[in-house]
Amino acid sequence: MARSHRPVIAITLGDPCGIGPEVTAKALSLEGPAIHQLCLPLVVGSRHALEEAVNLVGASLKTRAVNDADGLEDSPGVVNVLDPGNLDPAEITIDRVSPACGKAAMEWVEAAARLAMAGRVQGLATAPVNKEAASLAGYKAIGHMELLQQISGAGQVATMLISGGLRVVHLTTHRSLRVACDYVTKERVLSMLELTHRCFKEWGVPEPRIAAAALNPHASDGGLLGSEEAEAIAPAVRDAQERGVNAEGPIPADVVFHQAIRGRFDVVLAMYHDQGHIPIKVHGFEESVSVNLGLPFVRTSVDHGTAFDIAGKGAADHTSMVETVRLAAALCTGRGLAKGAGG
Repeated sequence: MARSHRPVIAITLGDPCGIGPEVTAKALSLEGPAIHQLCLPLVVGSRHALEEAVNLVGASLKTRAVNDADGLEDSPGVVNVLDPGNLDPAEITIDRVSPACGKAAMEWVEAAARLAMAGRVQGLATAPVNKEAASLAGYKAIGHMELLQQISGAGQVATMLISGGLRVVHLTTHRSLRVACDYVTKERVLSMLELTHRCFKEWGVPEPRIAAAALNPHASDGGLLGSEEAEAIAPAVRDAQERGVNAEGPIPADVVFHQAIRGRFDVVLAMYHDQGHIPIKVHGFEESVSVNLGLPFVRTSVDHGTAFDIAGKGAADHTSMVETVRLAAALCTGRGLAKGAGG
C-alpha cells in the first residue's frame, strides 16, 4: 500500500517505568502487519526502553532511529523511533515512580503534539503516563488532555471512552465527586452536548443520538433526590434540541448505558468520572480506548494506567494499545467512529 494513503500516527511510549513500552512492543509485533495496513507508526520516546521491551516479549522487531517524521521506513518489522535523548537509561526504574521518567514521558507527549500541530504526523496514540511522576517532575498539567490543551490552545475539550458499541463522553474527569457535582450546570451540559454533536458529525456519524445521564438516583424522582436534573440537565437538553442536537435526557444512569449498548444511542454524556468509567470497563475493559474531543488533532489513548505492579514481567495485555492505534488511524482517514474501535 502506498505511503500516501495512510496517516503517520505518533505513538508516545508513556512512562518507561510502567507497561507503556511493553504494550507498544507487543502491539507492533503481534499486530504489526494489520496496523501497517492502516497507518505508519512513529514511536516517540526512549529507544532503549522500547528495545528492552522488545527483548522482554521475545519479538523480532527492529528499531530504527529517526530525527523527525520524514523518511520513515515502511515495514511492519521495523519500528521508527524518534528519541529526543532526554532520558538516561540508568534513570529508568521499572515498577517504581521516577521523576526523571515522568518528565521524559511528558516531554515525549509535547514533542508528538508539536509534530501534529505542524502537520508532520496526523494523529497521536498515547501509552500511559504516571501522574505522580509527572507531578514530582514539576508538571501542573499531569494528564494528557490538560497538557495537550495547553500546547494547542484548544478551548473546550473532553474525554470520551469507547468499548465495543458503548461510547461515553465525560462532563468532568479528574475532579472529586463533591466538586464534580458543582460542574453540573445548564451551561456546561449544553456546551458538552454541542461539542459531542459536532465531533461525532466530523467523525462520520451524520445524526448522532446523544443521551444525557442523570446525576442523581432515578433522575431525582421528580425532585425528591436532588435538583440538578430539573435545573441543569433537562433545560440543557431542551436548548440543545432547539439548536438541532438529537439529545435526550436526563435518563437514569442505571438504565442509560444499557440502552446505549443495545443501540438506542450513539453516545452517552456522563456527569462525572466513575459514572462513565465503570460501565465502559465492565462492558469491555481490555479493548477500551480513550479519545479526546475538541483538540485540533486526533488523540487516542489506552484506557489503563502504568500498572507498575506488572511492569517488566511480560504480562501486560496489549489489546487496548492495538485498538488505540486503529481508532487514531480511522479518525485521521475519514473512516470515523463507524469503522474504528467501538464501531
